[in-house]
Amino acid sequence: MAITQEHEQSPGMTRRSFMVGTVGASLMMAFGVFPKTSKAAATSTNEALAARQFAPTIWFEIDAQGRILVNIAKAEMGQHVGTALARIVADELGANWDDIHIKYVDFNPKWGFMITGGSWSVFKSFTSLSQAGAAGRLTLIEAGARLLGTQPDQCHARDSKVIHGDQSLTFAEIIRRSKISRTFSDKELSALPVKPFQQRHLIGKESRALDIPAKTNGTAQYGIDVDIPGMVYARPIVPPTRYGSSVTTVDDSKAKTIPGYIGFKVLKDASDILQGWVAVVAENYFGAIQAAELVKVSYTPGPTANIKESDIQDEGERLTKDRAAGVLFVDEGDVERSLANAATTLEARYRTSSVLHFHLEPVNATAEFKDGKWHIHTGCQSPTIMLPHIAKALGVKEETIEIHQYYLGGGFGRRLYGDYIIPAALTAQAVGKPVKMIFMRPDDSRFDCIRSPSVQQFHASLDSTGRLTGFEHAATAGWPTLSMMPGFLIESLDKKGKIDPFSSSGADHWYTMPNQRVRMVNNDLAQRSFLPGYLRAVGPGWIAWGLESFLDEIAVAAHKDPLEFRLGMLDGKGKNAGKSPESVGGATRLANVLRKLKTQSGWGKPLPADEGMGVATAFGQERTMPTWIACAAHVHVNRTTGKVTVKKLSITLDCGTIVHPDGAMAQVEGSTLWGVSLALHEGNRIENGHVSMDNLHTYTPLRMADVPELDIQFVESEEFPVGLGEPGVIAVAPAIGNAIYAAVGVRLRDLPIRPDAILDGLKRKS
Repeated sequence: MAITQEHEQSPGMTRRSFMVGTVGASLMMAFGVFPKTSKAAATSTNEALAARQFAPTIWFEIDAQGRILVNIAKAEMGQHVGTALARIVADELGANWDDIHIKYVDFNPKWGFMITGGSWSVFKSFTSLSQAGAAGRLTLIEAGARLLGTQPDQCHARDSKVIHGDQSLTFAEIIRRSKISRTFSDKELSALPVKPFQQRHLIGKESRALDIPAKTNGTAQYGIDVDIPGMVYARPIVPPTRYGSSVTTVDDSKAKTIPGYIGFKVLKDASDILQGWVAVVAENYFGAIQAAELVKVSYTPGPTANIKESDIQDEGERLTKDRAAGVLFVDEGDVERSLANAATTLEARYRTSSVLHFHLEPVNATAEFKDGKWHIHTGCQSPTIMLPHIAKALGVKEETIEIHQYYLGGGFGRRLYGDYIIPAALTAQAVGKPVKMIFMRPDDSRFDCIRSPSVQQFHASLDSTGRLTGFEHAATAGWPTLSMMPGFLIESLDKKGKIDPFSSSGADHWYTMPNQRVRMVNNDLAQRSFLPGYLRAVGPGWIAWGLESFLDEIAVAAHKDPLEFRLGMLDGKGKNAGKSPESVGGATRLANVLRKLKTQSGWGKPLPADEGMGVATAFGQERTMPTWIACAAHVHVNRTTGKVTVKKLSITLDCGTIVHPDGAMAQVEGSTLWGVSLALHEGNRIENGHVSMDNLHTYTPLRMADVPELDIQFVESEEFPVGLGEPGVIAVAPAIGNAIYAAVGVRLRDLPIRPDAILDGLKRKS
């Protein structure tokens, strides 16, 4: 059996009471918990709402003019999360979409665990927001029915009105004429009638994204836009190693010629996240940029100063070969016996290089101490996680820190760890003024929490008929959760240690295999050399590269069509049957998208010489939140240059109910192209303890000229909505690798795929 990733500490919303009450001229609605032992226990719902004497996770309100404000406690980084969450509320409430407004709130513990990532936002909010909307609708219908002189069951809500026959009252009229005070218990909330799919009027329908106007007219505020009177500017000097560096001397004599140069600070970080950091301060940012180039810092570097990428890969290969290393993630049947009795065995090793996030807006933060509090201005995916670290670094209590949230110019997992806030805060503390610290692109790259290099070792056994009888998989990389959120590690199957679920997801696939074992191994050398990060798709992003490529190898060895071979293992039996609501249908839904892809892509059609088509599947970010995907890549390989041209990518997805279709398509388009970029264009090298390619002249993501034709189709579904931010990345690289094999017979096992590797493969074949 495989380990089930329940994420007991998941930041999903808990069930609480829901309050609806008239406060001033508005109707306010909130999840919350009445503090039974406090004075607030004796107050009314309205008094509690007015005084915020509760712990709300989400609330929304309707003012006397009928404007509906939905507060969004998530980070917006291009995914239109506010629009998607607001549509869930609005649909259940019976609201007119034109009345909906959203507000991205600042960090406050009252909103609960604030984290945005993992494709979780809609998936983990859908039930609670639907129930909240239903509670608001029921309350408004009850109040409207009283005003109309009828019974609630004779009314319904639509377009921000309560309607009874040919009579109606707007929400605004009801609020102006009523005094509402209502509380729903958790039990009552759960029993509320949530609309069936057929009665929804907003979810699944085309609409405008609410954040687009501000982003297109320039009024949207990103962290880098923050301007505080009296602030100075800073640029960091990143030390030679992430860990263990210490400053020996600083020479700023040349920097003193720069206009506006103020000085430098050697930062002392009590949280120990920063080791050996220097901040250069100036009256303007251009001065800080120039001065930082002239300040010469001498270090005693950390112990990994001479580490290079191949050292980490070599250690990964050693760990995957050592069957005593690591812990078990999946263990079913008898793998040893299947290998011993095999008619044919296969073995392969797959690797991926380190990868940067490279979001458009470099990380930045502005810190100010004002009126007895630290004010942090930034864009951050996880203020909850960073608050204790910031407090420790500054030597202050958490309640003295306010984190003001802004739009993020891209996140992709980098801003799940807001360590870039700390140097800004420490510099502000050191200079006694507000400080805005902006990382230049090379600073950002060198301080990035990169996707770790990875190594995977596979063994497979086949009987005399070509049937797969056994499958063994060992995978190793640096684990982000081990360093950033150790509380999220899960117990291994053999109880011999912990596993990073985010770095293991994908290895617990939905294919039915009679005997299989998955062993996960942390690469400690990687862990000590850099901070492994959550990069879009996390573990599945590199695990699927090996898994889906090796399955292609098995299909070829068994003389079977790769697509049909996969279909033969997607029977939806046993553990792969799925469960309600998130994975109902199980592997049969993955088989369904694969069958649809077969037709959509024209699988099996004749292709010109040196062109081929490859297929791969994925199930998204997590087995407990499966987004069913199949991808077919059509490529051309230039035998002279080794260049791979991706002519077309066909993708079929089943993500359950689609809340915001335009946003969903944008998410899949963006993640698919990222998959192309990771397959052919990205990939870094660690040299001397750092990534060596730190700007766009050497690190070269996918360019416009290389964008392939995309054919993305969604399966119509009424099932529970799952995540979409990351799944599109996953199956692209193995589909391209398998297509290259189909085109020219060269099997690539290292990512990214470079022209030289193609040429080497062609040379070996000849």
